[in-house]
Amino acid sequence: MNSETARLHNGSITIQLGHSPDPDDAFMWWPLFELQGRPPVLDTAPFRFLPVMQDIQTLNERSLGADLEITALSMHQYPHVAQQYQLTACGASMGEKYGPKLVAREQLSPRDLRDTGRVIAVPGLQTTAFLVLSLLLGPGTFKAEPMPFETIIDAVASGRCDAGVIIHEGQLTFAHAGLVELADLGRWWYEKHQLPLPLGGNAIRRDLESIHGPGTLKRITALLEKSIRYAGQHRQQGLEYALGYARDMTVEQVDRFVEMYVNDLTIDPGEQGLRAIQTLLREAAQAGLSPDPGEVVLLRAGG
Repeated sequence: MNSETARLHNGSITIQLGHSPDPDDAFMWWPLFELQGRPPVLDTAPFRFLPVMQDIQTLNERSLGADLEITALSMHQYPHVAQQYQLTACGASMGEKYGPKLVAREQLSPRDLRDTGRVIAVPGLQTTAFLVLSLLLGPGTFKAEPMPFETIIDAVASGRCDAGVIIHEGQLTFAHAGLVELADLGRWWYEKHQLPLPLGGNAIRRDLESIHGPGTLKRITALLEKSIRYAGQHRQQGLEYALGYARDMTVEQVDRFVEMYVNDLTIDPGEQGLRAIQTLLREAAQAGLSPDPGEVVLLRAGG
């Protein structure tokens, strides 16, 4: 896309929405999309939302080019693109006393993983999972091997890696592969700060305001929030759609996973959620893991 010009489709403004192909994102955003030739259940005029589904590390890397109007990204990535994108209040993934899990074939202590040459599989170096693991073990004290998140469980179970950090639905299914939990990074974060762990955010390109006119960012943000609320009010329909993006999960597991990451904090994290974001990014900057983004302001439809 040429970021300097509007993309039009039959008079509508096309908005590409990048998100991960996993149940929680699918659940949140399906009301915005044309599905099976039918128009979206929400009136999105004058915008036409197109889904762009890629794994989170790919979206993190893609955000550097700012070609997507809206994108999911890891909170760890946000400081790198804060000039181009603004976080919306809605759409964040926050773990309340839970989050990515560090797993292995056998019980190991953090000491066993530091400075020992053991390899830890991670879902990307710009993911929040990698960031929090670095804060837990110490930056540079372990050997990380980035790989697609859906391959991590197999990499650990097969012995190719000594441990791994699993995200998405792997948090519920890792035991089926004979793996054991060494640490829950969300629990560790909560015990340290008494705050939820802000894993991912939803970001909208700042220049849409100048391209499409004043008020554009708030109008789009209002539709995003409306989508999440509609999905919650039509839960069964949303779960049926989300099930199409569940890998080796039962309906009950999809329901549980969606409940974990699509909740009141997803609609608006409030002051506590903003404090959690600022705390995480401040610690990342202090550890030399990411630049300081300055003050974080969440975009809301009403202010």
